[in-house]
Amino acid sequence: MSARIVLLVTSPRLPAGLLSAAAWDVVRSAPVLTGAESESTVAIRAVGGRVMVVDGPATQALLDAVREHGTVVWLAGPSGDEALARELGLRLAREPGLAELELMYGSWDPPGARLLDAVAVMDRLASPGGDPWKRAQTHESLSRFLLEESYEAYDAISAGDTDALREELGDVLLQVVLHARLAEELPEGERWNVDDVAGGLVEKMIRRNPHVFAGVEAETLEEITANWDRIKRAEKPNGSVLDGVALSQPALALAAKILERAERFGLAVPPPLAQGQVDAEARLGAGLLATVAAAREAGLDPEAALRRAALSYAEAIRAAEPPTPEPPTPEPPTQPS
Repeated sequence: MSARIVLLVTSPRLPAGLLSAAAWDVVRSAPVLTGAESESTVAIRAVGGRVMVVDGPATQALLDAVREHGTVVWLAGPSGDEALARELGLRLAREPGLAELELMYGSWDPPGARLLDAVAVMDRLASPGGDPWKRAQTHESLSRFLLEESYEAYDAISAGDTDALREELGDVLLQVVLHARLAEELPEGERWNVDDVAGGLVEKMIRRNPHVFAGVEAETLEEITANWDRIKRAEKPNGSVLDGVALSQPALALAAKILERAERFGLAVPPPLAQGQVDAEARLGAGLLATVAAAREAGLDPEAALRRAALSYAEAIRAAEPPTPEPPTPEPPTQPS
């Protein structure tokens, strides 16, 4: 049998014992070399595997071991030990008779695994010895940043820039993870963590989508929406049709959302008339609300329409601005006579 060096790469985000059958076969049958003790080395020894921690140049240690045993495993560290793989590959390319190099994945990151890294990094930043700024924040002090980051993500969507959207969603995620980490410091009985956030979301998604998870028949978007509304009413039987409407959103979008909720639930409540108001601000507000209602009847998004008009007006202002004068060119210094 030809000499073989198996570079075994595993996911650092999964429990150490979760290896593929092929990986377990090779670590049971061949000696395992690695750069440091870890949970994986403990798991391999627990099933009778032979593990040696290499203190020194790993390439030569592997070549010495493969000459003695025929097959040897290198258990890569959390980063994958790419530098060692390159060095070993170059050596074997120059001397192919020494051994064959095989890359084996013992476990893979599941979808969403990097979210665990985000949680771990935030825990480090918000713990003693971490980032003083983050440790000094509260839910209240961070609230404006959550809005700002959400608006920046909205801008990326409006611009059709999906690369920028990916980055901005990361900034929104940072806010979520930081709020969850700060909530771990709340008094006993009030505290919660990011798992509580994710767990509540999972339960809500499953509960409110029975056409996917519970075999409920719903073939049209209207039927799906009706199911969603029915489930929400059952969750909060004494609630209002306006529950869940973000009252701190911009007033134009808020007005459109309130009108949409009233229409969806068949509540024919006429908006106030401008001429019946006692002061100028109330008359203006009632007139704007009537404009929003007219926009909805026409199938238009009033928030998007006003944003479009405002941005167009901003461009006109920029075009009308006088050009910035060029700064005067300094005269060269005169030479002393």
